[in-house]
Amino acid sequence: MKNSFFRRLLRYMKGYVRPFVLSLVFSAVFVVASLVLPVLFGKATDVIVGKDAVDFARLGGLGIAAVLCALAAGVSQWFTEVLCNRIANGVTRKVRNDVFRNLQRLPLKSLDRKRVGDVLGIEIGDADRLSDGLLLGFSRFFTGILTIVGTLVCMLIINPVVALVVALITPLSLFTAKFITGKTYRFFRKQSETVGRETAIIEETLGNLPTVKAYGAEKHFNERFVQVNEELRETSFKAVFFSSLTNPTTRCVNSVVYACVALTGALLAVSGAGGVFAVTAGTLLSLLSYANRYTKPFNEISDVLAELASAKASATRLFDLIDEPCETDENACLRLPEPPEGRVEIRDVAFSYVPEKPLISGFNLTAEEGKKVAIVGPTGCGKTTLINLLMRFYDVNEGSISVDGVNVTQVPRADLRRRYGMVLQDTWIRRASVRDNVTIGKKDATDEELKEACRLAHCQSFIEKLPEGYDTVIGEESLSQGQKQLLCIARVMLCLPPMLILDEATSNIDTRTEVHIQQAFDRLTRGKTSFVVAHRLSTIRGADEILVMNQGNIVEQGTHEELLAKGGFYAELYNSQFEKE
Repeated sequence: MKNSFFRRLLRYMKGYVRPFVLSLVFSAVFVVASLVLPVLFGKATDVIVGKDAVDFARLGGLGIAAVLCALAAGVSQWFTEVLCNRIANGVTRKVRNDVFRNLQRLPLKSLDRKRVGDVLGIEIGDADRLSDGLLLGFSRFFTGILTIVGTLVCMLIINPVVALVVALITPLSLFTAKFITGKTYRFFRKQSETVGRETAIIEETLGNLPTVKAYGAEKHFNERFVQVNEELRETSFKAVFFSSLTNPTTRCVNSVVYACVALTGALLAVSGAGGVFAVTAGTLLSLLSYANRYTKPFNEISDVLAELASAKASATRLFDLIDEPCETDENACLRLPEPPEGRVEIRDVAFSYVPEKPLISGFNLTAEEGKKVAIVGPTGCGKTTLINLLMRFYDVNEGSISVDGVNVTQVPRADLRRRYGMVLQDTWIRRASVRDNVTIGKKDATDEELKEACRLAHCQSFIEKLPEGYDTVIGEESLSQGQKQLLCIARVMLCLPPMLILDEATSNIDTRTEVHIQQAFDRLTRGKTSFVVAHRLSTIRGADEILVMNQGNIVEQGTHEELLAKGGFYAELYNSQFEKE
């Protein structure tokens, strides 16, 4: 990270300055009220130690003062906890928002390198651990520091010798806490990373459970999970082991402090020292009470430091996601012309996902306005890659792509993508109503527009059979694959974009429905530039131009009849498919 952990957190706290200042004020009130109590108890003890010399009037006054101090300490501590909770949750909310916002802006090449489960673990699990660490840090750290300083000052006023003894032993607690905290950070970070890997395996297995069962791969995935789970057990044990050392170690040091205070105070009392060194029964009681209060914050601060070590490890992973370079439009100084024409030019384009494995090279194509361009070829030839380049999900390594005469690298991505309507082979249905799923690209669509789009996509009939029609809440498991595909097609029908990309858009639809969909697509694509990726060659016979790709290059180009007449690669593909059918 470019900036330190705490500096980054301070930036997220900008909107919480007032609650933070108030929490400090209430913390100070709590500390002062708590530190006055031992003095009151000491004076009350001195009032009643003499035989037949109990000053009940003064004792009553000290008792009332003690009750008021205790009440002030309790109320101020409650306000401190409430304010600190608000700050910790607010900061974590901001961090989560930034992570999610940046995830949506990351280029696909960055997301392709990450496992979904690992990202989920960071966004949810690491954010929760950050919140817990901040809550403890805000609520206890400042209070603890104030208590230590205030207690030492009070002891110095009561008896400088005892205060000096306590001050000499203090560095031992600080050294112990620092040593243990340094160890815990490393293990907590590794624990967070392992939790992410485990989440990824769970998400991967449950998301594809039918396939796992079909191939009898349960044992394989179970072994993977057991292996990672064992790593998590070892890492978690080490993290908890070192963090658990904090409390007993500091308690041991605290016991030494308490014993030294008791011994020093008792020796001074027996010696009959006078002046500032005088120790009475009440004074000794106050000093022992301060010794307890002095050592307690060290335990709390040690716990806080252990939690902060965990929070820092989690924050590091969160900030790493936030700091990942996102898609930028640095050169986007132009706008696509209006009204849109839909002319696409690809000139000498070269591209590869991995530098040492070339995929597309020397690619040239001109798609005229309103033309339907079909892209066919064997698996892995670069068809979907071409779609990714058109949408600027990836940028070309060499060459250029222009829309209506403007280089797409000089246009904001959002402006470019609004020109395209896209239907992919992989459907996406969110857990929401049918209406929300279809209108995702046009939120202000009227009911008439919605129903007309669904009618054209041939999904109106099954929608009307749902319990609440267009207001029925659906999800991935609610519909068949074909029905989900129809809803995705309805989305495009509703938006009516000037250009279309159909990547195996009818692959999950039965043959009868496909005929109707093709008719709808013919109406939709009329007058619009469209790119159709197809494996089923019978669906693209009417294309104005068919590009036959192989190994990242166009090997043939022409209409369906022209390519069949050539008897080349396309004819071979078509005939082999026809024979299978």
